[in-house]
Amino acid sequence: MTVLFMHMRFVGYVSAFLLSGAVLGLTGNFARLFLPHIHRDFTIFALIPPSATIFSFLCLIEFAQPIVEVTLAFILGVLWLAMAAWSADIIGYAQCYPLQGQQPTTNGSMSAQKYCYEMKVLEALSWTIFVLFSFFFIILVTLTSRAVAFGRYYAWREHVSQLGWFGELPGYPSEAIYPRAPGYGAYPGANYIQQMPGHSIVVQPGVNGGQPIVTQMPGVITGV
Repeated sequence: MTVLFMHMRFVGYVSAFLLSGAVLGLTGNFARLFLPHIHRDFTIFALIPPSATIFSFLCLIEFAQPIVEVTLAFILGVLWLAMAAWSADIIGYAQCYPLQGQQPTTNGSMSAQKYCYEMKVLEALSWTIFVLFSFFFIILVTLTSRAVAFGRYYAWREHVSQLGWFGELPGYPSEAIYPRAPGYGAYPGANYIQQMPGHSIVVQPGVNGGQPIVTQMPGVITGV
């Protein structure tokens, strides 16, 4: 498992999860106040991005693959972009503090200033989450493409924990290097011996000029 990448992923996803929970609370309150007749279209749509985000993070517990996470990051990013743009269209550049009067609700009214502030918060959180998912998408595509270039040709469908962070080898520290093609970096005609852990390699001259005899002995052997 690449520890640094998984830590960064955990922090990013927890941040997006908590922000989505805050947005779901705001939109749930709007649904209670305005549905079914006031601001109907926006209020119904506003429930979709945070609900989809929370549900997607629960799915990633089971399907943590780059191909799945990139697809979800793209879809959720589009939803949050639409949410942020729609919020900005409704509230615009209005200044909240001088507002007076009341905003009609289904069962009465609420302060227009309070409604303005809540819409501003909703807009800001939506833009923030959209930026987070944009970063998720770019980073996942970059790291997975890099893993494929290192020789892990099925990196898109492997567990996401095998991706290495920038400056790390993919699979580090569970794997020292990625699989390489046979003969990668070898000299033509050369023979290679893989030394066993805790062993020393003893090379003895061959009989009558033949191939040298290579033996692996446990422990450290010093020559005289």
